Amino acid sequence: MTTQHRVTFPSGTATLTGNLFLPGSGTPAPGIVVAGTWTSVKELMADRYAEQLADRGYAALSFDFSGFGESGGEPRDVEDPARKVRDIQQAVTFLAAHPAIDAGRLGALGICAAAMYMADNAAHDPRIGSLALVAPWLHDAAICEAAYGGAEAVAERIETARRARARFAETGEIDYVPVVSTTDARAAMPYDIDFYLNPARGGIPAWPNRFAVMAWEDWLTYDSIALAPKITQPTMLVHSEDAAIPDGARRFHAGLAGPRAILWAEGSQFDFYDQEPQVTLAADTAAAHFGRTLR
Repeated sequence: MTTQHRVTFPSGTATLTGNLFLPGSGTPAPGIVVAGTWTSVKELMADRYAEQLADRGYAALSFDFSGFGESGGEPRDVEDPARKVRDIQQAVTFLAAHPAIDAGRLGALGICAAAMYMADNAAHDPRIGSLALVAPWLHDAAICEAAYGGAEAVAERIETARRARARFAETGEIDYVPVVSTTDARAAMPYDIDFYLNPARGGIPAWPNRFAVMAWEDWLTYDSIALAPKITQPTMLVHSEDAAIPDGARRFHAGLAGPRAILWAEGSQFDFYDQEPQVTLAADTAAAHFGRTLR
């Protein structure tokens, strides 16, 4: 029977809080670190996937990144790719030292934006033996221009971010806009997205629905497609043509240096966060992939 354990571990000067889901085997199990979308807290989708993996025999850790959710760290709610990759590395260190986990069999699962951060860590962390990416958001400069209205619109966001960062450096104040809004054009995603706005899905009190404007530059200049040739670990992608930027998944998959596979499923981006059959399909596919590759 799967059990859930609240855990903490250090990352830089922050203490991170997570949930460790353990299978009922009683013997050291392969360990998987799990993370979800940009700005997310563990309750949105990482907990769900970690529990699903534990039900399938893996020890799985979901956690809040530095500055998010229950974790410590300042500044708060800032999408910082470098900080998130560092946090993943420390999560792997925590897993490797835990007595319930087989340190020789460690993997990573990233959902949406965490696919980029898990890929970045895997490219530089030989402890990760296998990688699974669900509905992965994988971008470079060209994809960002296509997704955010062209080169001029991207440049405007970067300039806005630089002004916000300068203000933060001078005053310590952070300019926030909503992550998702149907009424605020400044929102990071100015759309009617049920997952994020519905309290029965992702619109929960633990998630404050705010995006730090100064984060745009680091987000828009992050190149995850370039990471693929550095990744030699076996990698499985689960995606859909109706999910976010399938072209990024195709290009990333094509560039991988190690064994690779991709499963094209049905459903929207947000279906893979909490809906069936997408979640079970993705969890089954990831678990089978880890079973083949973490030996």
